[in-house]
Amino acid sequence: MAQIQQRLAVVILNWNGKKWLEKFLPDVVRFSQDADIVVIDNLSADDSIPYLQQHFPSVKIIRNAKNYGFAGGYNEGLKSIQSEYYCLLNSDVEVTEGWTQPVLRLLDAMPEVSAVQPKILSYDHPEYFEFAGAAGGLIDNLGYPYCRGRVFDDLEQDHGQYDDETEIFWASGCCFFIRSKDFWEQKGFDERFFAHQEEIDLCWRLINSGKKIYYTGKSRVYHVGGGTLNKQSPAKTYLNIRNNLSMLLKNMPFPRLILTLFSRMCLDGLAALYFGFKYGFPHFWAVVRAHFAFYGQLPGTWKRRNSHQKDNFYQSKWLIFKHFSSRKINS
Repeated sequence: MAQIQQRLAVVILNWNGKKWLEKFLPDVVRFSQDADIVVIDNLSADDSIPYLQQHFPSVKIIRNAKNYGFAGGYNEGLKSIQSEYYCLLNSDVEVTEGWTQPVLRLLDAMPEVSAVQPKILSYDHPEYFEFAGAAGGLIDNLGYPYCRGRVFDDLEQDHGQYDDETEIFWASGCCFFIRSKDFWEQKGFDERFFAHQEEIDLCWRLINSGKKIYYTGKSRVYHVGGGTLNKQSPAKTYLNIRNNLSMLLKNMPFPRLILTLFSRMCLDGLAALYFGFKYGFPHFWAVVRAHFAFYGQLPGTWKRRNSHQKDNFYQSKWLIFKHFSSRKINS
């Protein structure tokens, strides 16, 4: 088991990401003096491990036996880390001076809060919020995730409008602070997700268990995004839709669940046609495959369904219709 000295462990999951470690790890080490830095390696084929050993001897390395994906990779690696708090940090994130302190203050002051995310801005366009998390994740009544500062693909500029500290529905997995006790009480991420939306599922389970998820605009990081799967990858489309449907079945209360799943079958059919025309047949097929994979996993997903679900989970009704109708009006 990794010997952890600090209350916080900043944990980076790596898979063939030497270029990101070269670019961003120096600042993680420099600006995280109140944390232990750990890299979990998902059986990389590049020379990430020799690079870390040569240039960052203080960084602890945990080697997974295979590529378990995001969800399984963290679950496997975190078993070897003893720390009060985890920060699960993407390798393509630039941190800033003092980035951990506001989060730790919030967690120390509010024991009912399980997970926290900072403000996430775009590395390439730092005046804008970044797609994966922005200023805190929310969800609508059809189960579509969105963020303060980002709705679908529309990103807001950062003018300080989200410099607050507030309760949210989900914290982004690209910079995800969580109490280790709460992580393991929920048995970690659902490893069947492999990657994408596993953090939303975990946050939903925490909320159903009576915990809270928070955002703080007093901490700031910059995310490149698409470091493993490009935003327009059919594989990403497949994982997002399959995992989102599984997440609904696991966490949404009856009778809302039945209406939502029926609505999503119709809307995902339209999405398949839209993606097919816009991005090509592989994206159309990704949506179809995602639905069949979800149906194939139904028995296992049902077994993972929470015994208690809260019905006041959504912050917006019919977001998809409001969003695209407003775009049509404004265009």
